[in-house]
Amino acid sequence: MTVGLVQLCVSDDPAQNLPQTQALIAEAAEGGARMVLTPECTNLIAQNRDWQAEVVRTEAEDPTLRALREQAVGLGIWLLIGSLALRPDAETAGDGDARLVNRGLLIAPDGGIAARYDKIHMFDVTISDSESYCESRSYRPGTQAVLAPDPVPCGLSICYDLRFPHLYRALAQAGAQVLTVPSAFNDTTGAAHWHSLLRARAIETGCFVLAPAQTGRHEALHGGGGRRSFGHSLAVSPWGEVLLDMGESPGVGIITLDLPAVARSRSRIPSLTDQAFEMP
Repeated sequence: MTVGLVQLCVSDDPAQNLPQTQALIAEAAEGGARMVLTPECTNLIAQNRDWQAEVVRTEAEDPTLRALREQAVGLGIWLLIGSLALRPDAETAGDGDARLVNRGLLIAPDGGIAARYDKIHMFDVTISDSESYCESRSYRPGTQAVLAPDPVPCGLSICYDLRFPHLYRALAQAGAQVLTVPSAFNDTTGAAHWHSLLRARAIETGCFVLAPAQTGRHEALHGGGGRRSFGHSLAVSPWGEVLLDMGESPGVGIITLDLPAVARSRSRIPSLTDQAFEMP
């Protein structure tokens, strides 16, 4: 299966970001990609929470989602929108929790939403005296792991989930052959851990790992200051080989996955079925 990874450097303005995203998705499809993946925060990265609250919409109302669903139909592709910042759906909006959701959406070639995944693990960390994050102030965590059966069994995850290997082991044991990790990985921690963590998740599970990423400094058009993302969108084989590293510039990477390599890797190292202890 041929896939395309889209590497973005979005601003805090969804209307500005959408045409750039669509152009790169079209480029990937023209390059032969049957499935195209975009990063976390495809619609915006905003430090100004008042602006973010003003511009973010529900899934049913979001113009980025509407446009990308239409584009998937026009191109005849599977499209994993790595994530969108969205308001809670109507059925959950009345629970008193006004926080947004960080939601990945798998779009089928007919435009239907084949799978949804709300990011489970919130990035609440203090990296240094001058750099800290508290994602849970703005976003409510998801509670369910998601395995999408088509176009190939895919385990969905987002960014900070990468540091929780039990999630990926469970997805692989449930049938995943591909693990997706769309991200806006912090520049500091990305330089230290990004490649190692993605290769480890591939080796542990015998899965392909596809990680489209945000990159560079994100323009803050509506205040609040900008931030940097690490970039280096990766595709990793089930044996832990880096098949694609997109560096630090926005763009498209295309790669063909040898899906039988999943079975070959797992037969060589059967760690998904070997477990010699139980936790007390």
